[in-house]
Amino acid sequence: MRPCNYKGLKKYLNLFDFSQEVNYKTEILSGLTVALALVPEAIAFALIAGLSPLTGLYAAFVMGLVTSILGGRPGMISGATGAVAVVIVSLAADYGVEYVFAAVVLAGMMQMAAGLLRLGKLMRLVPHPVIFGFVNGLAIIIFLSQIDQFKSADGIWLSGSSLYIFSSLVLLTILVIWGLPKINKAVPASLVAILAVFGLVLAFDIDTRTIGDIASIQGTFPPFHIPQVPFEWATLGIIFPYAAIVAGVGFIESLLTLNIIDEITETRGRGNKEAVAQGTANILSGLFSGMGGCAMIGQSLINTSNGARARLSGIVAALMLLAFIMFGAPLIERVPMAALTGLMIMVALGTFEWASLRTFRRMPKSDVLVMLLVTLVTVFLHNLALAVLVGVIISALVFAWDNARRIRARKYIDEDGIKHYEVYGPLFFGSVTLFNEKFDILSDPDEVIIDFKESRVVDMSAIEALNRITSRYHKVGKKVHLRHLSEDCRKLLADADAIIDVNVLEDPTYKLVVDKI
Repeated sequence: MRPCNYKGLKKYLNLFDFSQEVNYKTEILSGLTVALALVPEAIAFALIAGLSPLTGLYAAFVMGLVTSILGGRPGMISGATGAVAVVIVSLAADYGVEYVFAAVVLAGMMQMAAGLLRLGKLMRLVPHPVIFGFVNGLAIIIFLSQIDQFKSADGIWLSGSSLYIFSSLVLLTILVIWGLPKINKAVPASLVAILAVFGLVLAFDIDTRTIGDIASIQGTFPPFHIPQVPFEWATLGIIFPYAAIVAGVGFIESLLTLNIIDEITETRGRGNKEAVAQGTANILSGLFSGMGGCAMIGQSLINTSNGARARLSGIVAALMLLAFIMFGAPLIERVPMAALTGLMIMVALGTFEWASLRTFRRMPKSDVLVMLLVTLVTVFLHNLALAVLVGVIISALVFAWDNARRIRARKYIDEDGIKHYEVYGPLFFGSVTLFNEKFDILSDPDEVIIDFKESRVVDMSAIEALNRITSRYHKVGKKVHLRHLSEDCRKLLADADAIIDVNVLEDPTYKLVVDKI
């Protein structure tokens, strides 16, 4: 028998990573932990959407496997998410699951297009206070969702011995996850906590709620089928709005999660590649009976906190989840919900940016407002895309207002009798009013120089302001020179060169930083 080529296997597995050394034990154990944590959430999100539990589990398997192999961020975990569930719930109720599958496939195509068009760079427009608010809002949502575990199946709060047992097991899980890393980090503390509580419940036959009490996870390999919907324009009109929202929410949540994992691991992921992977995963999810999804910040933080940094952990998590569905359902269904509740509470505490609270006094009030507003929209509306959009718009308006007040002009007359206006600050739609107030056209000499060495002409409002100023000087028989304009500004002014005399000497040049896909 030919011996196994371990070096070849190791080289093959390393192709999935950024040429980094893979700690196989950590990756495999972390993947197992993530798989256990994925089960109840995938079931819960499917039920929220009004779908069968297997629809969520199939989505978690397909999304997790595809993005782990093809994605732009090793160590990040994707699966069925609540953000997608709340979008498709009305589609599922009104038209059925087949229309959900079709919408997920269409959303995947949109995400692939966004990645191929390199729209991942738009995440540069998301300010840090927005990210803080997004993360804090998600942490609060994760924590609040665990409160429901302290209720019975009919929505009544636990009491008596049931409450004491469940609370004790949750507390034990939290203590193990918090304390074990201080003693030994050889094995992920979250996995040890789950196994310890599981063993304790089995050994003493403790009566407490398990995964099987939520729903059965027994199933087969995800069945492939083309969504059974009419291929006509009316169908597209039905699914397109849902697909667009799913694509947008998944795109934003995935890239924000990528940025957070980047900060934790001090490495850099590739947003455009992740968008293509998310799109591919959603297309396959819809074709393999899944509800679709995106990156999951909770499971991603479990993975990275366990020390996983490579793609192998995500691949293991997806394959273990499939193994649970096909072969291990009777055992996995006996895992206590208390263990997974304690784990997710620790994830929520670890997700929350506690440092953001200490910076309240040092941050500008506008940034604090943006952070709080994004947090509130995330928590109360559960609309992550809207929360981020609101935060970006408010931040942009604050930025425009602040810069509009920073336009300045230093004035002096040289020995030749020419008056100079040295402009400081950006000239754009918000600052043109103050810019126009700087000039004394009637009292100025016959020749004027407006110097933009410390300024930048930004938009058409600025061009129109320059045209108006030069026209006013021209009407009273005075000449204006514009100096130190950038190349793009000179092109915008080309149509006005009969009026505007532009000095092109010493004009600055500007270059853009371009991302790899």
